[in-house]
Amino acid sequence: MAAIELSGVTKRYGDVTALRDLDLEVRDGEIYGFLGPNGAGKSTTIDVLLDFVRPTAGSARVLGHDAQAESLAIRRRIGVLPEGFHVYDRLTGRQHLEFAIESKGVSDDPDALLERVGIPDAADRKAGGFSKGMAQRLALAIALVGDPELLVLDEPSTGLDPNGAREMRSIITEEADRGATVFFSSHILEQVEAVCDRVGILKGGELVAEDTIRGLRDAAGTGTTLSVTVDELTPAVVEAVEAVPGVASVSTDGDTLTVSAESAAKTDILDAAESAGGEVVDFATREASLDDVFAAYTDDGVGA
Repeated sequence: MAAIELSGVTKRYGDVTALRDLDLEVRDGEIYGFLGPNGAGKSTTIDVLLDFVRPTAGSARVLGHDAQAESLAIRRRIGVLPEGFHVYDRLTGRQHLEFAIESKGVSDDPDALLERVGIPDAADRKAGGFSKGMAQRLALAIALVGDPELLVLDEPSTGLDPNGAREMRSIITEEADRGATVFFSSHILEQVEAVCDRVGILKGGELVAEDTIRGLRDAAGTGTTLSVTVDELTPAVVEAVEAVPGVASVSTDGDTLTVSAESAAKTDILDAAESAGGEVVDFATREASLDDVFAAYTDDGVGA
């Protein structure tokens, strides 16, 4: 069963189309990263899943339930960390969690949850004095109440320092290991790259790419950049490397070739250079970062 299914979802606000015929499936048990530039429709997608807004057309299902007709059943089974979470200033950290625990009808230990997210000393402090990072940790603790089957996290690293972001990644991984599905949007691409099984990239309300990060690299032509230095660079060596399947481009500088290629082509490139008479003196590879992949799909390149 898919944890999330969107089929032909369109959402219009007057003359503005926030989502356009969006199809999306998040598999049960995976960590799915949802990316896109500002205004791409990420928050609108999450709002549709949570029944905060109704789609103009199409349907949404969460954990097998209709997102609009069965929203209460969904909320009992999921945990949500919304973007821009606001605390209740006069309630303590523990009181926030006690309210969430009672609302879900479970018997979680609020102090254990605060310990897990790294703010055990905040149990008896009023949340009005929390820093932004502390409030974000509290929001995560609330999302974890009841061991949810699905976690929906909207910009979960907002306000966190590097240690907090690392702890957030650890908790996401632990939840997936427990069997939960994690769906999260983030503008911090390193967070996504570190934990996600698959990534979807939204642009202009449409899903322009969806795959593993390696698959996205290869499809966008950003798989690997390989620098190869040979003892003597001849036209025959250049032609041999250009002919290797998976090679997108080759440039030269002195006796060094810079080759953009699919990740799997590295060995074939080195073999081709040597077979054409170029003794390989040195080589180095650089995998495209998720920033490179994101730019390829959201600028005026792939998916435009």
